[in-house]
Amino acid sequence: MKGIILAGGSGTRLHPLTITVSKQLLPIHDKPMIYYPISVLMMSGIREILIISTPNDLPNFKKLLGDGSNLGLKFSYEIQPKPEGLAQAFIIGEEFIGDSDVCLILGDNFFFGSGLVKLLRKAKETIKLERGAVIFGNYVKDPKNYGVVEFEGNDVISINEKPSNPKSNYAVVGLYFYSNDVIKIAKNVRPSNRGELEITSINQFYLDQKKLKLEHFSRGFAWSDTGTHESLTRTSEFVKVIENRTGLKIACLEEIAMKFKYVDKATVLNNIKIKKGAYFEYIKTLS
Repeated sequence: MKGIILAGGSGTRLHPLTITVSKQLLPIHDKPMIYYPISVLMMSGIREILIISTPNDLPNFKKLLGDGSNLGLKFSYEIQPKPEGLAQAFIIGEEFIGDSDVCLILGDNFFFGSGLVKLLRKAKETIKLERGAVIFGNYVKDPKNYGVVEFEGNDVISINEKPSNPKSNYAVVGLYFYSNDVIKIAKNVRPSNRGELEITSINQFYLDQKKLKLEHFSRGFAWSDTGTHESLTRTSEFVKVIENRTGLKIACLEEIAMKFKYVDKATVLNNIKIKKGAYFEYIKTLS
């Protein structure tokens, strides 16, 4: 399975911060926002990752991340000329995906919680065995502001976008696992009233085929769309508190790479030996 991070858009909700820089390069506490979705893909066991962004922002992602070899990964990059919906990612990424299954994660979504690795690996295995789709749901106080999923067990019954009468309190989050069929499905999606290729249309197709499954985050999990000033600040404070209390870092890519044996510690230390700052000093203390 391969991974795609959609890191495009103009980030208008975060203006003026994002007038000159991609929102996915803004900091969440001590590291760039994009580190967090990368960490989710790494924990899923995905090592080939495509970054999709704007013509102006893509060079900065390349400068930050390189080719990924320092993490035992392989990064690829593609331009999204203009944002035309989440489903566009599979059309832009068709050559990258090839014959593989694929996970799409939005570049501004944050996930944290005990058992996350287990849920991610389970979703990946479900795709391999059942050749369908897996979406994730998170309990929210006011589901009217989200795409809402109705479900029984792991089976999805319905999905509704910002319904006036929600059928559950579970919002669909920006993390999606799909079989390779998603490329063909995306190509047949017609623009919505907003003029976009909606991810909901892809999910509805799998639902109609009875091949859409749900994994829902239980209590103790944290999810945030960090696309507003308030949510960006709140998420940064959350990460700061957890890291300060535990002494452990969230979304430290080098630590994850060593844990899953994508690369050995000697290689990591050699790559960061001239780098300064608390993030890199933390890595040097890892056993």
